[in-house]
Amino acid sequence: MALSAGQFRIGPSSGRMLVRTRRQGVASKVGHDLLLEVDDWSAQVNLPGDTPAGASLTARAELGSLHVREGTGGVKPLTDKDRGEIESNARRILDVDRNPMATFESTQVTPTEGGGTISGTLALRNGSAPVEFQVSDLGADRYRAIGTVLQSAYGIKPYSAFLGALKLRDEVEIAVEVDLSTAERV
Repeated sequence: MALSAGQFRIGPSSGRMLVRTRRQGVASKVGHDLLLEVDDWSAQVNLPGDTPAGASLTARAELGSLHVREGTGGVKPLTDKDRGEIESNARRILDVDRNPMATFESTQVTPTEGGGTISGTLALRNGSAPVEFQVSDLGADRYRAIGTVLQSAYGIKPYSAFLGALKLRDEVEIAVEVDLSTAERV
């Protein structure tokens, strides 16, 4: 389906929102690189013409719906208990009780051959900062957008354990994979 001008809503029924963290420190072999998924999110795409130029995008993600999907590396595989502790720590660090939602609003969409860039502002916890997503056209109305967020830009101190010998890197990768052929026209 080639998208025509209009407004479209996307979310878990048409894609995935993924968060990747990586570890560092002298005890990094003990921890895991994590793949988390946001289960409750939505985005609205406004397409003024038949091309992405001039398009805009707004998105929201319920941070309490963040779940561990995969842990790689580490001395031993993640257990269900480990997953629960990681999710609990993430909710505490993100202060989900007071700041349950992250939002993104685009400021510019720049199409290129095979994809493009979506620039905008991400509001998370008590702060907001600019972020840029590189979009790749995967074919058949499927796209992947990947951006890097610095936790410290939002006043977040990356998780650490063992007196700082194991910690998460400040950089966190956010990836959104969507199939626009299943997008809801609004």
